[in-house]
Amino acid sequence: MVLRVGYVREHFSSPLLQFAEEDGGKTFTLVECPSGTGQLIGRLEKDEIDVAIALTDPLISGIAKGSKAYKLVGSYVTTPLNWAVITGKNSPYNSISDLQGTTIGISRYGSGSQTMAYVMALQQGWPTNELKFQVNNDIRGLIDSVNDGSTSAFMWEWFTTKPFVDAGECRFIGSVPTPWPSWLIAAHPERAPASALTPFLEALSGHVRAFDAPEQRAAADVAFIKDKFGYAEEDIKAWLKTVGYPQSCLEIPKQVILDTLSVLEKAGFVQSPEGGFDVGEFVNTEVVTLV
Repeated sequence: MVLRVGYVREHFSSPLLQFAEEDGGKTFTLVECPSGTGQLIGRLEKDEIDVAIALTDPLISGIAKGSKAYKLVGSYVTTPLNWAVITGKNSPYNSISDLQGTTIGISRYGSGSQTMAYVMALQQGWPTNELKFQVNNDIRGLIDSVNDGSTSAFMWEWFTTKPFVDAGECRFIGSVPTPWPSWLIAAHPERAPASALTPFLEALSGHVRAFDAPEQRAAADVAFIKDKFGYAEEDIKAWLKTVGYPQSCLEIPKQVILDTLSVLEKAGFVQSPEGGFDVGEFVNTEVVTLV
């Protein structure tokens, strides 16, 4: 079978894109989801994709809230994601503390832009049940909303947003790194059987290890990202200093799931069932190993 793999076209996806170029559509096809993880989860639910490479927190919170559309099947990025807090070019907001009680822009409900707003509120000591949101679909809609005043700010990955800041379209007023490794891999439990998933993830692991190698980071990775995404070379090199990938995509540290659930619960975004969460319910053990 040919797997339909949903992804977000960002620099993080570089090893996946390199794999796709080599595979040529023989074992999988890529389905771009520009609105991010909320859209990826929606497409898993609607039978539009079989596999999603997506953000840790929305994937875990979706299962915690009862979604049966996917299970976790692997790891993709082992380092935190640095979420920038972005406001309009002429807005009155100059720091994160200025945002309390305002309307925050998000791409979709259940997206990383929403879960991280809860984490930001937790860090700031704001009542998380008072957070207000407006859905603006993608980064263009989010930037427009902070400039027309319908939202105060939004959260998006730092380097993805930096070209818009450099162009004077919006401003950074802070950042909130994730308290967990930032990207996991999820798949529909029936549409993506182990017989197709395991070879896909084994091959992806090889591309991830190659991308992560010091000699590749020094030159080839920089050239690839510059060609695919048009980022400034100094930004690419700065990002490469911060990002880490797993040796094997077929392993997930059990503590990643537990720690993410703990923070999301404290933030009021998920509620633990009586007796606590069962980590085994979050993963497809036919494919991935909990370590």
